[in-house]
Amino acid sequence: MHDLVIRGGTIVDGTGQPAFIGDVAIDGDRITQVGGKAGPAKRDVQAEGRLVTPGWVDVHTHYDGQATWDPVLAPSVWHGATTVLFGNCGVGFAPVRKRDHKALIDLMEGVEDIPGITLTEGLKWNWESFPEYLDVLGSMPRTIDIGAQIAHHPLRVYVMGERGLNRQAATADDMEEMATLTEHALRAGAFGFTTSRTDQHKTPTGDLVPGRYAEEKELLAIGRAMGRAGRGTFGMLSDFEDEAADFRWMRELSTISGRPVWFLLTDRNYDPQRWRRLMANVDAARADGLPLSAQVACRPVGLILGLTTSLNPFALREGFHELAALPPKEQLAKLREPAIRAKILAEEASARLLHVVPPLSRQIATRWDNMFALGDPPDYEPPPERSIAALAAKAGQDPAAYCYDYLTADDGGRMLYFPVVNYVGGDLSVVHDMMLHPHTVNGLSDGGAHCGVICDASMPSFMLTHWVRDRVRGDRVSLEFAVKRQTSETADFFGMTDRGRLQVGKKADVNVIDFEALRLHHPEMIYDLPAGGRRLVQRVEGYDMTIVSGQPIMERGQETGARPGQLVRAAQ
Repeated sequence: MHDLVIRGGTIVDGTGQPAFIGDVAIDGDRITQVGGKAGPAKRDVQAEGRLVTPGWVDVHTHYDGQATWDPVLAPSVWHGATTVLFGNCGVGFAPVRKRDHKALIDLMEGVEDIPGITLTEGLKWNWESFPEYLDVLGSMPRTIDIGAQIAHHPLRVYVMGERGLNRQAATADDMEEMATLTEHALRAGAFGFTTSRTDQHKTPTGDLVPGRYAEEKELLAIGRAMGRAGRGTFGMLSDFEDEAADFRWMRELSTISGRPVWFLLTDRNYDPQRWRRLMANVDAARADGLPLSAQVACRPVGLILGLTTSLNPFALREGFHELAALPPKEQLAKLREPAIRAKILAEEASARLLHVVPPLSRQIATRWDNMFALGDPPDYEPPPERSIAALAAKAGQDPAAYCYDYLTADDGGRMLYFPVVNYVGGDLSVVHDMMLHPHTVNGLSDGGAHCGVICDASMPSFMLTHWVRDRVRGDRVSLEFAVKRQTSETADFFGMTDRGRLQVGKKADVNVIDFEALRLHHPEMIYDLPAGGRRLVQRVEGYDMTIVSGQPIMERGQETGARPGQLVRAAQ
Protein backbone atom coordinates (compact mmCIF):
# COMPACT_ATOMS: atom_id res chain seq x y z
CA MET A 1 0.00 0.00 0.00
CA HIS A 2 1.35 3.39 -1.00
CA ASP A 3 1.63 6.20 1.51
CA LEU A 4 -0.09 8.72 -0.78
CA VAL A 5 -1.54 8.63 -4.30
CA ILE A 6 -2.52 11.67 -6.34
CA ARG A 7 -5.19 10.26 -8.63
CA GLY A 8 -6.26 11.21 -12.14
CA GLY A 9 -4.45 14.52 -12.48
CA THR A 10 -2.90 16.10 -15.57
CA ILE A 11 0.76 15.30 -15.01
CA VAL A 12 3.27 17.92 -16.19
CA ASP A 13 6.42 16.12 -15.15
CA GLY A 14 9.00 18.91 -15.46
CA THR A 15 10.93 17.39 -18.37
CA GLY A 16 9.10 19.33 -21.08
CA GLN A 17 7.34 16.28 -22.49
CA PRO A 18 3.59 16.64 -23.21
CA ALA A 19 1.24 16.50 -20.24
CA PHE A 20 -0.68 13.26 -19.67
CA ILE A 21 -3.38 11.92 -17.37
CA GLY A 22 -2.51 9.46 -14.62
CA ASP A 23 -1.68 8.80 -11.00
CA VAL A 24 1.40 9.77 -8.98
CA ALA A 25 2.28 7.46 -6.08
CA ILE A 26 4.52 8.41 -3.16
CA ASP A 27 6.16 6.19 -0.57
CA GLY A 28 8.18 7.83 2.16
CA ASP A 29 9.96 10.82 0.61
CA ARG A 30 10.22 9.34 -2.92
CA ILE A 31 8.04 9.08 -6.00
CA THR A 32 7.32 5.42 -6.76
CA GLN A 33 4.92 5.60 -9.73
CA VAL A 34 4.12 8.19 -12.39
CA GLY A 35 1.23 7.52 -14.76
CA GLY A 36 -1.23 4.67 -15.06
CA LYS A 37 -3.44 3.51 -12.20
CA ALA A 38 -1.73 3.21 -8.83
CA GLY A 39 -2.74 0.70 -6.20
CA PRO A 40 -4.36 1.47 -2.85
CA ALA A 41 -2.93 4.14 -0.56
CA LYS A 42 -3.14 5.31 3.02
CA ARG A 43 -4.28 8.65 1.60
CA ASP A 44 -5.85 9.43 -1.76
CA VAL A 45 -5.76 12.92 -3.27
CA GLN A 46 -8.36 13.32 -6.01
CA ALA A 47 -6.79 15.44 -8.76
CA GLU A 48 -9.15 15.14 -11.74
CA GLY A 49 -9.09 18.45 -13.60
CA ARG A 50 -5.97 19.54 -11.70
CA LEU A 51 -2.34 19.96 -12.73
CA VAL A 52 0.22 17.80 -10.98
CA THR A 53 3.71 19.28 -11.23
CA PRO A 54 7.04 19.08 -9.44
CA GLY A 55 7.50 21.63 -6.66
CA TRP A 56 9.08 24.87 -7.84
CA VAL A 57 12.85 25.23 -7.35
CA ASP A 58 13.37 28.97 -6.78
CA VAL A 59 17.09 29.72 -7.13
CA HIS A 60 17.12 33.46 -6.40
CA THR A 61 15.89 34.39 -2.95
CA HIS A 62 17.24 36.34 0.02
CA TYR A 63 16.06 34.35 3.03
CA ASP A 64 19.61 34.43 4.48
CA GLY A 65 18.41 35.97 7.75
CA GLN A 66 14.77 34.90 7.80
CA ALA A 67 15.70 31.24 7.41
CA THR A 68 17.49 31.37 10.78
CA TRP A 69 14.28 32.17 12.69
CA ASP A 70 11.32 31.37 10.40
CA PRO A 71 10.56 27.71 9.60
CA VAL A 72 7.90 28.53 6.98
CA LEU A 73 9.42 31.10 4.57
CA ALA A 74 6.25 32.68 3.29
CA PRO A 75 5.32 34.01 0.80
CA SER A 76 7.41 31.56 -1.28
CA VAL A 77 5.74 28.56 0.32
CA TRP A 78 2.29 29.94 -0.61
CA HIS A 79 3.33 29.93 -4.29
CA GLY A 80 4.40 26.31 -4.55
CA ALA A 81 8.14 26.69 -3.91
CA THR A 82 9.52 23.53 -2.33
CA THR A 83 13.23 24.44 -2.59
CA VAL A 84 14.71 27.94 -2.30
CA LEU A 85 18.31 29.06 -2.74
CA PHE A 86 19.71 32.21 -1.11
CA GLY A 87 23.09 33.95 -0.75
CA ASN A 88 22.48 35.85 -3.99
CA CYS A 89 23.79 39.26 -5.13
CA GLY A 90 26.88 39.08 -2.92
CA VAL A 91 25.00 39.66 0.35
CA GLY A 92 24.65 37.31 3.29
CA PHE A 93 25.60 36.80 6.92
CA ALA A 94 28.58 34.42 6.89
CA PRO A 95 31.42 34.36 7.53
CA VAL A 96 31.19 37.11 10.14
CA ARG A 97 33.07 38.51 13.11
CA LYS A 98 31.16 39.99 16.04
CA ARG A 99 32.50 43.45 15.30
CA ASP A 100 30.88 43.36 11.84
CA HIS A 101 27.32 42.34 12.76
CA LYS A 102 25.94 45.83 12.23
CA ALA A 103 27.87 46.33 8.99
CA LEU A 104 26.33 43.19 7.45
CA ILE A 105 22.87 44.19 8.64
CA ASP A 106 23.35 47.60 7.03
CA LEU A 107 24.44 45.96 3.79
CA MET A 108 21.40 43.68 3.68
CA GLU A 109 19.06 46.52 4.60
CA GLY A 110 20.49 48.80 1.91
CA VAL A 111 20.80 46.25 -0.89
CA GLU A 112 17.72 44.13 -0.23
CA ASP A 113 15.43 46.48 1.75
CA ILE A 114 15.04 44.08 4.69
CA PRO A 115 14.33 46.15 7.83
CA GLY A 116 17.48 46.58 9.89
CA ILE A 117 15.52 46.44 13.14
CA THR A 118 14.09 43.07 12.08
CA LEU A 119 17.53 41.64 11.36
CA THR A 120 18.92 43.08 14.61
CA GLU A 121 16.26 41.30 16.64
CA GLY A 122 15.92 38.16 14.52
CA LEU A 123 19.54 37.16 13.96
CA LYS A 124 21.11 35.18 16.83
CA TRP A 125 24.60 35.15 15.33
CA ASN A 126 25.39 31.71 16.72
CA TRP A 127 27.96 31.13 13.99
CA GLU A 128 31.14 32.69 12.65
CA SER A 129 32.32 30.61 9.69
CA PHE A 130 30.19 29.71 6.69
CA PRO A 131 30.22 25.98 7.55
CA GLU A 132 28.95 26.91 11.03
CA TYR A 133 26.18 28.98 9.44
CA LEU A 134 25.13 25.94 7.39
CA ASP A 135 25.10 23.84 10.55
CA VAL A 136 22.77 26.34 12.23
CA LEU A 137 20.45 26.30 9.21
CA GLY A 138 20.50 22.51 9.18
CA SER A 139 19.59 22.19 12.85
CA MET A 140 16.18 23.86 12.53
CA PRO A 141 12.93 22.10 11.58
CA ARG A 142 11.42 23.78 8.52
CA THR A 143 8.64 23.53 5.97
CA ILE A 144 10.56 23.58 2.67
CA ASP A 145 14.12 22.81 1.59
CA ILE A 146 16.76 25.52 1.55
CA GLY A 147 20.23 25.91 0.08
CA ALA A 148 22.85 28.65 0.45
CA GLN A 149 25.67 30.27 -1.49
CA ILE A 150 28.64 32.10 -0.01
CA ALA A 151 28.44 35.84 -0.67
CA HIS A 152 31.33 38.11 -1.56
CA HIS A 153 30.51 41.13 0.60
CA PRO A 154 30.53 39.41 4.02
CA LEU A 155 33.54 37.35 2.94
CA ARG A 156 35.45 40.51 2.03
CA VAL A 157 34.52 42.25 5.30
CA TYR A 158 35.48 39.16 7.31
CA VAL A 159 38.94 39.06 5.76
CA MET A 160 39.63 42.79 5.30
CA GLY A 161 37.54 44.56 7.94
CA GLU A 162 37.23 48.31 7.36
CA ARG A 163 39.43 48.05 4.27
CA GLY A 164 36.86 45.74 2.72
CA LEU A 165 33.95 48.02 3.62
CA ASN A 166 35.84 50.95 2.11
CA ARG A 167 36.40 49.02 -1.14
CA GLN A 168 40.18 49.07 -0.90
CA ALA A 169 42.18 46.70 -3.08
CA ALA A 170 42.81 43.28 -1.59
CA THR A 171 46.39 42.21 -0.90
CA ALA A 172 47.77 38.87 -2.01
CA ASP A 173 47.25 37.53 1.52
CA ASP A 174 43.64 38.83 1.52
CA MET A 175 42.92 37.06 -1.76
CA GLU A 176 44.49 33.82 -0.57
CA GLU A 177 42.35 33.87 2.60
CA MET A 178 39.14 34.65 0.68
CA ALA A 179 39.89 31.83 -1.73
CA THR A 180 40.54 29.37 1.10
CA LEU A 181 37.33 30.31 2.90
CA THR A 182 35.37 29.97 -0.34
CA GLU A 183 36.78 26.51 -0.89
CA HIS A 184 35.84 25.53 2.67
CA ALA A 185 32.29 26.84 2.14
CA LEU A 186 31.89 24.89 -1.10
CA ARG A 187 33.16 21.69 0.47
CA ALA A 188 30.72 22.21 3.35
CA GLY A 189 27.80 22.39 0.94
CA ALA A 190 27.53 25.93 -0.48
CA PHE A 191 26.01 25.91 -3.96
CA GLY A 192 28.28 28.64 -5.23
CA PHE A 193 29.71 32.11 -4.80
CA THR A 194 27.98 35.38 -5.68
CA THR A 195 29.04 39.00 -5.98
CA SER A 196 27.68 42.38 -7.02
CA ARG A 197 29.33 44.95 -9.29
CA THR A 198 26.59 47.53 -9.69
CA ASP A 199 25.75 51.05 -8.57
CA GLN A 200 22.22 49.78 -7.91
CA HIS A 201 23.40 48.24 -4.65
CA LYS A 202 24.06 50.72 -1.85
CA THR A 203 24.05 50.88 1.94
CA PRO A 204 21.33 52.89 3.74
CA THR A 205 23.69 55.89 3.71
CA GLY A 206 24.30 55.67 -0.03
CA ASP A 207 27.73 54.00 0.02
CA LEU A 208 28.56 51.34 -2.56
CA VAL A 209 28.96 47.72 -1.48
CA PRO A 210 32.37 46.22 -0.57
CA GLY A 211 32.84 44.16 -3.72
CA ARG A 212 31.70 46.84 -6.20
CA TYR A 213 35.19 47.47 -7.58
CA ALA A 214 37.00 44.31 -6.54
CA GLU A 215 39.87 43.72 -8.94
CA GLU A 216 39.76 40.94 -11.49
CA LYS A 217 42.63 39.11 -9.81
CA GLU A 218 40.54 38.89 -6.62
CA LEU A 219 37.69 37.29 -8.52
CA LEU A 220 40.05 34.96 -10.38
CA ALA A 221 41.49 33.81 -7.04
CA ILE A 222 37.95 32.83 -6.06
CA GLY A 223 37.63 31.02 -9.39
CA ARG A 224 40.76 28.98 -8.73
CA ALA A 225 39.34 27.99 -5.33
CA MET A 226 36.16 26.81 -7.03
CA GLY A 227 38.27 24.77 -9.41
CA ARG A 228 40.08 23.11 -6.51
CA ALA A 229 36.76 22.30 -4.86
CA GLY A 230 35.32 21.08 -8.17
CA ARG A 231 31.85 22.36 -7.33
CA GLY A 232 29.63 25.43 -7.24
CA THR A 233 28.58 28.19 -9.63
CA PHE A 234 29.87 31.78 -9.83
CA GLY A 235 27.04 34.33 -10.05
CA MET A 236 26.89 38.11 -10.14
CA LEU A 237 24.96 41.27 -10.87
CA SER A 238 27.00 43.76 -12.91
CA ASP A 239 26.54 47.08 -14.66
CA PHE A 240 28.82 45.81 -17.47
CA GLU A 241 30.42 49.23 -17.90
CA ASP A 242 33.08 47.68 -20.14
CA GLU A 243 31.38 44.67 -21.69
CA ALA A 244 34.45 43.42 -23.54
CA ALA A 245 36.65 43.58 -20.43
CA ASP A 246 34.01 41.94 -18.24
CA PHE A 247 33.54 39.03 -20.60
CA ARG A 248 37.31 38.57 -20.86
CA TRP A 249 37.67 37.96 -17.13
CA MET A 250 34.44 35.94 -16.95
CA ARG A 251 35.74 33.66 -19.68
CA GLU A 252 39.07 33.33 -17.88
CA LEU A 253 37.31 32.55 -14.60
CA SER A 254 35.20 29.91 -16.29
CA THR A 255 38.30 28.40 -17.86
CA ILE A 256 40.40 28.20 -14.69
CA SER A 257 37.51 27.04 -12.48
CA GLY A 258 35.73 24.73 -14.88
CA ARG A 259 32.52 25.89 -13.20
CA PRO A 260 29.36 27.55 -14.56
CA VAL A 261 29.35 31.36 -14.52
CA TRP A 262 26.07 33.28 -14.56
CA PHE A 263 24.90 36.86 -14.34
CA LEU A 264 21.56 38.61 -13.92
CA LEU A 265 20.17 39.81 -17.24
CA THR A 266 17.78 42.74 -17.70
CA ASP A 267 17.23 45.38 -20.33
CA ARG A 268 17.78 49.12 -19.84
CA ASN A 269 15.47 51.84 -21.12
CA TYR A 270 18.48 53.93 -22.18
CA ASP A 271 20.07 50.99 -24.01
CA PRO A 272 17.41 48.57 -25.32
CA GLN A 273 19.90 46.40 -27.20
CA ARG A 274 22.19 45.89 -24.23
CA TRP A 275 20.75 42.50 -23.28
CA ARG A 276 21.12 41.18 -26.82
CA ARG A 277 24.81 42.19 -26.87
CA LEU A 278 25.37 40.45 -23.54
CA MET A 279 23.71 37.28 -24.79
CA ALA A 280 25.77 37.40 -27.98
CA ASN A 281 28.83 37.22 -25.73
CA VAL A 282 27.29 34.27 -23.88
CA ASP A 283 26.64 32.52 -27.18
CA ALA A 284 30.25 33.09 -28.24
CA ALA A 285 31.54 31.67 -24.95
CA ARG A 286 29.27 28.64 -25.32
CA ALA A 287 30.62 28.08 -28.81
CA ASP A 288 34.07 27.90 -27.22
CA GLY A 289 32.88 25.35 -24.69
CA LEU A 290 32.59 27.71 -21.71
CA PRO A 291 29.50 27.37 -19.46
CA LEU A 292 28.32 30.99 -19.29
CA SER A 293 24.62 31.66 -18.67
CA ALA A 294 22.24 34.44 -17.70
CA GLN A 295 19.50 34.41 -15.09
CA VAL A 296 16.27 36.20 -16.05
CA ALA A 297 12.99 37.23 -14.45
CA CYS A 298 9.63 36.19 -15.89
CA ARG A 299 8.18 39.70 -15.50
CA PRO A 300 9.54 43.24 -15.12
CA VAL A 301 11.71 43.97 -12.13
CA GLY A 302 9.30 46.55 -10.81
CA LEU A 303 8.57 48.62 -7.72
CA ILE A 304 5.31 48.64 -5.80
CA LEU A 305 4.63 52.25 -4.83
CA GLY A 306 2.20 53.34 -2.13
CA LEU A 307 1.92 55.28 1.10
CA THR A 308 2.97 52.29 3.21
CA THR A 309 5.82 51.12 0.95
CA SER A 310 9.47 52.19 1.11
CA LEU A 311 9.14 54.35 -2.00
CA ASN A 312 6.45 56.31 -3.81
CA PRO A 313 6.56 59.18 -6.34
CA PHE A 314 6.65 61.75 -3.50
CA ALA A 315 9.03 59.95 -1.14
CA LEU A 316 11.98 61.86 -2.62
CA ARG A 317 10.42 65.24 -1.79
CA GLU A 318 11.41 66.75 1.54
CA GLY A 319 7.82 67.63 2.50
CA PHE A 320 6.74 64.01 2.25
CA HIS A 321 9.91 62.73 3.88
CA GLU A 322 9.10 64.79 6.98
CA LEU A 323 5.93 62.71 7.42
CA ALA A 324 7.38 59.31 6.48
CA ALA A 325 7.87 58.09 10.06
CA LEU A 326 4.31 58.81 11.17
CA PRO A 327 1.87 55.94 11.77
CA PRO A 328 -0.11 55.24 8.57
CA LYS A 329 -3.43 56.75 9.71
CA GLU A 330 -1.78 59.87 11.09
CA GLN A 331 0.33 60.27 7.95
CA LEU A 332 -2.72 59.92 5.71
CA ALA A 333 -4.60 62.58 7.67
CA LYS A 334 -1.66 64.99 7.32
CA LEU A 335 -1.30 64.31 3.60
CA ARG A 336 -4.94 65.22 3.09
CA GLU A 337 -4.46 68.68 4.60
CA PRO A 338 -4.65 71.24 1.73
CA ALA A 339 -1.59 73.17 2.87
CA ILE A 340 0.61 70.05 3.07
CA ARG A 341 -0.70 68.81 -0.26
CA ALA A 342 0.16 72.13 -1.90
CA LYS A 343 3.62 72.19 -0.30
CA ILE A 344 4.56 68.69 -1.46
CA LEU A 345 3.22 69.18 -4.97
CA ALA A 346 5.22 72.41 -5.30
CA GLU A 347 8.48 70.62 -4.48
CA GLU A 348 10.94 68.74 -6.68
CA ALA A 349 12.87 65.63 -5.71
CA SER A 350 15.60 66.44 -3.20
CA ALA A 351 19.23 65.86 -4.17
CA ARG A 352 19.87 64.59 -0.64
CA LEU A 353 17.19 61.92 -0.91
CA LEU A 354 18.04 61.03 -4.49
CA HIS A 355 21.61 60.22 -3.42
CA VAL A 356 20.62 57.18 -1.34
CA VAL A 357 18.27 55.71 -3.95
CA PRO A 358 19.67 53.34 -6.64
CA PRO A 359 20.04 55.13 -10.00
CA LEU A 360 17.34 53.23 -11.86
CA SER A 361 14.83 53.78 -9.05
CA ARG A 362 15.18 57.56 -9.23
CA GLN A 363 12.88 57.55 -12.24
CA ILE A 364 9.88 57.32 -9.91
CA ALA A 365 10.24 61.06 -9.32
CA THR A 366 9.41 62.00 -12.93
CA ARG A 367 8.30 59.05 -15.11
CA TRP A 368 4.51 59.36 -14.83
CA ASP A 369 4.25 57.58 -18.18
CA ASN A 370 5.90 54.48 -16.66
CA MET A 371 3.76 54.35 -13.53
CA PHE A 372 0.55 52.31 -13.55
CA ALA A 373 -2.45 51.68 -11.35
CA LEU A 374 -1.77 48.11 -10.23
CA GLY A 375 -5.34 46.86 -10.01
CA ASP A 376 -6.78 43.70 -8.49
CA PRO A 377 -5.95 41.20 -9.83
CA PRO A 378 -2.66 43.00 -10.47
CA ASP A 379 -1.66 43.65 -14.09
CA TYR A 380 2.07 43.21 -14.71
CA GLU A 381 1.79 43.96 -18.43
CA PRO A 382 -0.28 47.16 -18.32
CA PRO A 383 -1.03 49.10 -21.53
CA PRO A 384 -0.05 52.79 -21.94
CA GLU A 385 -3.59 53.98 -21.24
CA ARG A 386 -3.25 52.63 -17.67
CA SER A 387 -0.32 54.93 -16.89
CA ILE A 388 -0.68 57.80 -14.45
CA ALA A 389 0.23 60.21 -17.25
CA ALA A 390 -2.60 58.90 -19.45
CA LEU A 391 -5.14 58.77 -16.62
CA ALA A 392 -4.24 62.31 -15.56
CA ALA A 393 -4.56 63.61 -19.12
CA LYS A 394 -7.97 61.97 -19.44
CA ALA A 395 -9.04 63.65 -16.20
CA GLY A 396 -7.58 67.00 -17.27
CA GLN A 397 -5.15 67.08 -14.33
CA ASP A 398 -1.44 67.49 -13.74
CA PRO A 399 -0.01 63.96 -13.33
CA ALA A 400 1.61 64.71 -9.97
CA ALA A 401 -1.65 66.06 -8.54
CA TYR A 402 -3.62 63.15 -10.01
CA CYS A 403 -1.20 60.63 -8.51
CA TYR A 404 -1.20 62.35 -5.11
CA ASP A 405 -4.98 62.27 -4.93
CA TYR A 406 -5.08 58.67 -6.17
CA LEU A 407 -2.73 57.48 -3.42
CA THR A 408 -4.44 59.43 -0.64
CA ALA A 409 -7.97 58.34 -1.58
CA ASP A 410 -9.98 55.74 0.34
CA ASP A 411 -7.87 54.23 3.14
CA GLY A 412 -4.52 55.07 1.55
CA GLY A 413 -3.95 51.44 0.57
CA ARG A 414 -3.84 51.92 -3.19
CA MET A 415 -0.64 50.93 -4.93
CA LEU A 416 1.09 51.71 -8.21
CA TYR A 417 3.35 49.54 -10.34
CA PHE A 418 6.60 50.95 -11.72
CA PRO A 419 8.51 48.55 -14.02
CA VAL A 420 12.17 49.52 -13.62
CA VAL A 421 13.66 47.15 -16.21
CA ASN A 422 12.33 44.68 -18.80
CA TYR A 423 9.58 47.04 -19.96
CA VAL A 424 11.34 49.38 -22.35
CA GLY A 425 8.90 48.55 -25.17
CA GLY A 426 5.81 48.90 -23.01
CA ASP A 427 5.12 45.13 -22.98
CA LEU A 428 6.79 41.85 -22.03
CA SER A 429 8.13 40.90 -25.45
CA VAL A 430 11.68 41.34 -24.17
CA VAL A 431 11.00 38.99 -21.27
CA HIS A 432 9.49 36.45 -23.67
CA ASP A 433 12.62 36.52 -25.84
CA MET A 434 14.92 36.25 -22.81
CA MET A 435 13.11 33.22 -21.45
CA LEU A 436 13.19 31.46 -24.81
CA HIS A 437 16.95 31.89 -25.15
CA PRO A 438 18.63 28.49 -24.65
CA HIS A 439 21.31 29.88 -22.32
CA THR A 440 19.09 31.55 -19.74
CA VAL A 441 17.58 30.20 -16.52
CA ASN A 442 14.59 31.59 -14.63
CA GLY A 443 15.22 33.35 -11.31
CA LEU A 444 15.15 36.79 -9.69
CA SER A 445 12.07 36.25 -7.55
CA ASP A 446 13.95 37.86 -4.63
CA GLY A 447 11.78 36.04 -2.08
CA GLY A 448 12.39 37.46 1.38
CA ALA A 449 13.91 40.70 0.09
CA HIS A 450 12.84 44.22 -0.86
CA CYS A 451 10.23 43.92 1.85
CA GLY A 452 8.91 47.45 1.43
CA VAL A 453 8.90 47.89 -2.33
CA ILE A 454 8.95 44.62 -4.32
CA CYS A 455 6.82 41.48 -4.05
CA ASP A 456 8.08 39.02 -6.64
CA ALA A 457 8.10 35.74 -4.72
CA SER A 458 4.89 35.13 -6.66
CA MET A 459 6.79 34.77 -9.95
CA PRO A 460 6.37 30.97 -10.11
CA SER A 461 2.58 31.40 -10.00
CA PHE A 462 2.79 34.25 -12.53
CA MET A 463 4.56 31.90 -14.95
CA LEU A 464 1.38 29.87 -15.12
CA THR A 465 -1.31 32.55 -14.85
CA HIS A 466 0.18 35.10 -17.24
CA TRP A 467 2.47 33.26 -19.60
CA VAL A 468 0.40 30.12 -20.11
CA ARG A 469 -3.21 31.21 -19.56
CA ASP A 470 -3.93 34.95 -19.52
CA ARG A 471 -1.55 36.92 -21.72
CA VAL A 472 -3.30 38.96 -24.45
CA ARG A 473 -0.58 41.42 -25.52
CA GLY A 474 1.73 38.92 -27.21
CA ASP A 475 2.75 35.29 -27.50
CA ARG A 476 2.25 32.88 -24.63
CA VAL A 477 4.34 29.82 -23.75
CA SER A 478 3.29 26.21 -23.36
CA LEU A 479 2.38 24.76 -20.00
CA GLU A 480 5.14 22.19 -20.31
CA PHE A 481 7.72 24.91 -21.02
CA ALA A 482 6.59 27.04 -18.06
CA VAL A 483 6.81 24.10 -15.64
CA LYS A 484 10.18 22.91 -16.94
CA ARG A 485 11.65 26.42 -16.58
CA GLN A 486 11.13 26.44 -12.83
CA THR A 487 11.63 22.81 -11.94
CA SER A 488 14.15 20.61 -13.76
CA GLU A 489 15.99 23.52 -15.40
CA THR A 490 16.60 25.44 -12.19
CA ALA A 491 17.35 22.29 -10.20
CA ASP A 492 19.78 20.94 -12.79
CA PHE A 493 21.63 24.23 -13.16
CA PHE A 494 22.65 24.15 -9.50
CA GLY A 495 23.21 20.41 -9.36
CA MET A 496 20.07 19.44 -7.43
CA THR A 497 19.55 16.35 -9.53
CA ASP A 498 17.29 14.56 -7.03
CA ARG A 499 14.34 16.95 -7.64
CA GLY A 500 12.58 18.99 -10.31
CA ARG A 501 10.95 16.03 -12.09
CA LEU A 502 8.05 13.72 -11.45
CA GLN A 503 9.98 10.53 -12.01
CA VAL A 504 10.32 7.29 -10.09
CA GLY A 505 13.06 7.60 -7.49
CA LYS A 506 13.05 11.39 -7.40
CA LYS A 507 12.26 13.38 -4.29
CA ALA A 508 8.51 13.66 -3.72
CA ASP A 509 8.12 17.44 -4.01
CA VAL A 510 4.80 18.04 -5.78
CA ASN A 511 2.21 20.73 -6.49
CA VAL A 512 -1.47 19.97 -7.18
CA ILE A 513 -2.93 23.05 -8.87
CA ASP A 514 -6.42 24.16 -9.89
CA PHE A 515 -5.14 25.87 -13.02
CA GLU A 516 -8.37 27.64 -13.94
CA ALA A 517 -8.77 29.02 -10.41
CA LEU A 518 -5.13 30.11 -10.05
CA ARG A 519 -5.19 33.82 -9.18
CA LEU A 520 -2.74 36.33 -7.73
CA HIS A 521 -4.08 38.80 -5.19
CA HIS A 522 -3.18 42.48 -4.84
CA PRO A 523 0.00 42.89 -2.73
CA GLU A 524 -0.55 43.86 0.88
CA MET A 525 1.68 45.21 3.63
CA ILE A 526 1.83 43.19 6.81
CA TYR A 527 3.86 43.74 9.99
CA ASP A 528 4.79 40.26 11.18
CA LEU A 529 8.60 40.28 11.06
CA PRO A 530 10.65 40.46 14.28
CA ALA A 531 10.35 43.86 16.00
CA GLY A 532 7.18 44.50 14.00
CA GLY A 533 9.06 44.80 10.73
CA ARG A 534 6.95 45.25 7.63
CA ARG A 535 6.91 43.31 4.41
CA LEU A 536 4.91 43.21 1.22
CA VAL A 537 3.28 39.85 0.58
CA GLN A 538 1.10 38.57 -2.21
CA ARG A 539 -1.40 35.81 -1.62
CA VAL A 540 -2.62 33.34 -4.19
CA GLU A 541 -5.58 31.05 -4.82
CA GLY A 542 -5.49 27.80 -6.75
CA TYR A 543 -2.90 25.61 -5.03
CA ASP A 544 -4.83 22.59 -3.78
CA MET A 545 -1.77 21.01 -2.22
CA THR A 546 1.99 21.39 -1.97
CA ILE A 547 4.02 18.35 -0.90
CA VAL A 548 7.63 18.28 0.32
CA SER A 549 9.43 14.95 0.75
CA GLY A 550 6.11 13.14 0.58
CA GLN A 551 4.36 15.25 3.24
CA PRO A 552 1.64 17.79 2.46
CA ILE A 553 2.80 21.16 3.81
CA MET A 554 0.02 23.34 2.34
CA GLU A 555 -3.58 22.39 1.61
CA ARG A 556 -5.90 24.90 -0.06
CA GLY A 557 -3.88 27.86 1.15
CA GLN A 558 -3.46 26.67 4.73
CA GLU A 559 -0.29 25.37 6.40
CA THR A 560 -0.54 21.81 7.66
CA GLY A 561 2.18 22.27 10.28
CA ALA A 562 4.38 19.57 8.74
CA ARG A 563 8.12 20.30 8.82
CA PRO A 564 9.79 17.95 6.32
CA GLY A 565 12.09 20.62 4.92
CA GLN A 566 15.86 20.35 5.24
CA LEU A 567 19.07 22.17 4.46
CA VAL A 568 20.33 20.89 1.11
CA ARG A 569 24.10 20.75 0.80
CA ALA A 570 25.64 20.82 -2.67
CA ALA A 571 27.43 17.75 -4.02
CA GLN A 572 26.76 15.74 -0.87
